[in-house]
Amino acid sequence: MPLGQRAGDKGDSRYCGVEADFSDDMPHLLTHNLTGGFDFVLAPLVDPSYRPSLSTNNGSEGFALSVAASDLILSPAQWSSHVVGKISSWIDLDSDDEALRMDSETALKQEISWASHLSVQACLLPLPKKGVCGNYARCVNQILQGLTNMQLWLRLPLEKSSPTENESFDARYDSLHSGILNDSWEMWNSFRLLCEHHNQLCVALDIQSSLPSVDSLLRWFGEPVRAAIFHTHAFLTNARGYPCLSKRHQKLITAFFDFSFQIVISGTSVHKIPQERSDLSAGDNGSLGEGAPVRNELKPYLEYVAYLYQRMDPLSEQERFELNYRDFLQAPLQPLMDNLEAQTYETFEKDTVKYSQYQRAICKALTDKISDEQASLSKMVLMVVGAGRGPLVRASLQASEEAGRKVKVYAVEKNPNAVVTLHSLIKLEGWESVVTVISCDMRCWVAPEKADILVSELLGSFGDNELSPECLDGALRFLKPNGISIPSSYTSYLQPITTTKLYNDVKSHKDLAHMETAYVVKLHKIARLAPTQPVFTFVHPEISPNRSNQRYVKLRFEIPRDMGSTLVHGFAGYFDAVLYGDIHLSIEPSRPTPTMFSWFPIFFPLREPVYLPAGSHLNVEFWRCCAPAKVWYEWCVTSPTTTSVHNVNGRSYWVGL
Repeated sequence: MPLGQRAGDKGDSRYCGVEADFSDDMPHLLTHNLTGGFDFVLAPLVDPSYRPSLSTNNGSEGFALSVAASDLILSPAQWSSHVVGKISSWIDLDSDDEALRMDSETALKQEISWASHLSVQACLLPLPKKGVCGNYARCVNQILQGLTNMQLWLRLPLEKSSPTENESFDARYDSLHSGILNDSWEMWNSFRLLCEHHNQLCVALDIQSSLPSVDSLLRWFGEPVRAAIFHTHAFLTNARGYPCLSKRHQKLITAFFDFSFQIVISGTSVHKIPQERSDLSAGDNGSLGEGAPVRNELKPYLEYVAYLYQRMDPLSEQERFELNYRDFLQAPLQPLMDNLEAQTYETFEKDTVKYSQYQRAICKALTDKISDEQASLSKMVLMVVGAGRGPLVRASLQASEEAGRKVKVYAVEKNPNAVVTLHSLIKLEGWESVVTVISCDMRCWVAPEKADILVSELLGSFGDNELSPECLDGALRFLKPNGISIPSSYTSYLQPITTTKLYNDVKSHKDLAHMETAYVVKLHKIARLAPTQPVFTFVHPEISPNRSNQRYVKLRFEIPRDMGSTLVHGFAGYFDAVLYGDIHLSIEPSRPTPTMFSWFPIFFPLREPVYLPAGSHLNVEFWRCCAPAKVWYEWCVTSPTTTSVHNVNGRSYWVGL
């Protein structure tokens, strides 16, 4: 049965498997482990003594693979739900022994073909015997071309030795080829590059008693890790004699749960469980009489893993809302070109935190503009540009009441469908004497009077990618010289990330346009490779006569040396907006506005991932380009290698004015 339940959690991390030896009685093996509490077994499907060159196949008799038994010993549902195949560990496709190499190639294809016939969910590939495994990867890539649903998990140890301070890249490369440098990520990267980043090639990490540095571990959260195999000798012993994990291992396994890695227990029991507990565990499986099921000796390890899972905090309401959006690519909104639909408005209007921040900002601006003594004598003119269905209008009126200041509100909206809702809202709330609805594009409207405060929410995930600068430039003409814009400024931020999932999703379209398009996405299975850096800043009102919304910036990201080598698949973009004074809206990871969900980050992919040697830096150049009818971004990497400039002239992705 699953480890436990977390509200809204549908991740595979709820399931825990056990690694087993080959058995010619698969039904018994499966029953023994399922009744012991495990959800699936990781086991060889072929007798490990089998060698193709030793089999007899004279043509007059049919050839039979040396498997445990036929596919009929388990139901199709049992094979697909409760069995992960394990490819024979003797296979060595890069051996200098030609006979072994040929046997290995034949056996690999036969075993995967049999596993595919059984419809198991995945097969575990054995650990590469050397750092360089070109023939192994070539054969796996051939097999991947014909697979449909089954995944292949490459087994790798979770380890990394630290290179010396002055060791060159060439020296580390030579060490990798000779098998001296123990950085399993390097081995994985070589293997997946040879397999063309195939999306059915995944990783299973062997977890030992010692762990590499935190920075090194972080790299794996952007990779397609499907399972973490915890060996029994990695467990410590608590005061009562039961297995437990070190604090570092506990933090790691909790992170694995969050990223939906499946846990697998491997090895034999190395703990002497107290007799009374052993008897109880046996009783869980039936009586101790003759013929009763044998107690599963690994159950105490499973129970400890389940304890760690159940101890995790339940998902918050926001996390449950965002669950189905995790790592799902969406095209950014274009509210200037397109009229938003009611469902889109409905989603954004549920974000009470955002409108609460706006109300605070408007309230503070009103009290700063008018003193308490003048409050009863003056009336402020507020213009809500891009009013939508009215949440900012409501926030403005609530701020007016809270501040004790009189206001006159113009609600300017270009979407005629939203204007219908605005008129209905104003009539329903009795705001006719306070609010005037203007059905017009703010850039074309001729205002009857100047505004004291201009309120807008035209921000995108990158701050300016929904063309707030261009819209507010057009609205600047009806703001008083001492008028206030809310927001008053916003800055975009950029961060290099590893994200195999998103890269493969973009690459699956097999065209240039998708590789040069920015996407809105709730980032989840990613590795953040360096802190964010500011990119573009816009201030409102901008009164400079030579103002331009074009921007160009050079960024240099320092990759932690202790992280080891890594791969950059693209860049995560965020924003931080100053509404007024010290009141912010932010999705920048180091200072996000708590529980706000209106904006997901933006993702700028690279057409080809960039390899970063350990301790290197990453130089990036970003442009915001403007033309009469559109705005677009261009980007490239200039170090440690040079890529082409992406999205030249906005050929693949642009935002229409």
